[in-house]
Amino acid sequence: MYGSTSEKPALARGTGQHVLVIVGDAAVAEVLATTLELADYQVSLASTGTEALERLTEHRFELMVVDVALPDLEDIGRAPRPVVAHRPPVLFLTEYDSLGRILPELGLGERDYVTKPFRVAEVLARMQVLLRGPGSARAEGGLHYRDLVLDDARCQARRGVRALDLTPAEYRLLRHLLVNAHRVLSKEQISRNVWGDFHGDNAIEQLVSRLRRKVDRDAPVLIHTRRGFGYWLGRADAEA
Repeated sequence: MYGSTSEKPALARGTGQHVLVIVGDAAVAEVLATTLELADYQVSLASTGTEALERLTEHRFELMVVDVALPDLEDIGRAPRPVVAHRPPVLFLTEYDSLGRILPELGLGERDYVTKPFRVAEVLARMQVLLRGPGSARAEGGLHYRDLVLDDARCQARRGVRALDLTPAEYRLLRHLLVNAHRVLSKEQISRNVWGDFHGDNAIEQLVSRLRRKVDRDAPVLIHTRRGFGYWLGRADAEA
């Protein structure tokens, strides 16, 4: 099920930013629009790439939420710069099977994704990170936290000068933890992001254990367990 406006705990909120939601499914668009408005965003809707282009030429948006399943989505990317003067950050809504296609296209802090079926809490959290811009989890060179760096263009990771030999599942897990640095992620959230469905506690524990052996060979330890709640990434002595 898609998330609802009654999800708990408290959701990440906006500060009046204008967001363009480009979703073909009317029911999903309604859920997103209602939720974002309750979270203090100004929302405009488009159901096709062509309609989205019209909106983009008429208004300046701080962020776009885009369903990659739209058949004419490419029209937005092909639009010349004079037509679309400002291209805001993009949060993609994508099926798990489409990750291989969109991951190489993720930019330096300008694009991110959540997998469908999505949870509203995760959509809002990813939007908040994108709107913070390069000063948060992103900077030139890719996603980073301290000496841990992910390069989405090459799907590579390193800790300091040491390259991390990660499997695709480990990479997706590390990216999910990094984008949500200092935020505790449940096993279900992690599983749905990495595999598209819930694989069970043991599979997640094994995946986290393998990732820890690669990431936390160097001090300080960055991947932590909040027993009974889930996992989080960050310095234990740093402020959230």
